[in-house]
Amino acid sequence: MLRKQTALHIAGAILVCAMGTLAHFVYEWSGNNPVVGLFCAVNESTWEHIKLLFFPMLLYTGWRAVRTHGREPAATAAFLAGNLAGCVCIPVVFYTYTGILGFHLLALDIGTFVVSVAVAFIVARRAMRWVGLARWRGALIGATALWAAAFFAFTFMPPNIGLFVSP
Repeated sequence: MLRKQTALHIAGAILVCAMGTLAHFVYEWSGNNPVVGLFCAVNESTWEHIKLLFFPMLLYTGWRAVRTHGREPAATAAFLAGNLAGCVCIPVVFYTYTGILGFHLLALDIGTFVVSVAVAFIVARRAMRWVGLARWRGALIGATALWAAAFFAFTFMPPNIGLFVSP
């Protein structure tokens, strides 16, 4: 069972990385369709790049919830927690390395994304072991819904702060 769980986590991380990479380009490919822009990056800002992890990970979380309903009581909460942790990781790593270097590099930006996806799945994996996390499922669903609402609101009406400006 442990090997199967590990394989699912690795496959999930690869899938989220692939979907996030595609989501980087889909808005432009769609002819700048505003509905697509709600879920995919519309510019090069850090905020928009967080979507590249958030929505693919949310889809994976939904798939896992349906697949494991009842057998893994903490799974949904664990993956929601992992998703939020990965989303926080993106700006933390990006602004840390660009603050140290004074500039950004595409290779490190890609690495930031991959590391953040790994953090999301590591947090989810460890959180699944905590059965008490299931009690927090409602709060994690609420936090995830608020984050999604913020993506929708700030996609086309971003605040005038650095997080929302293309570097």
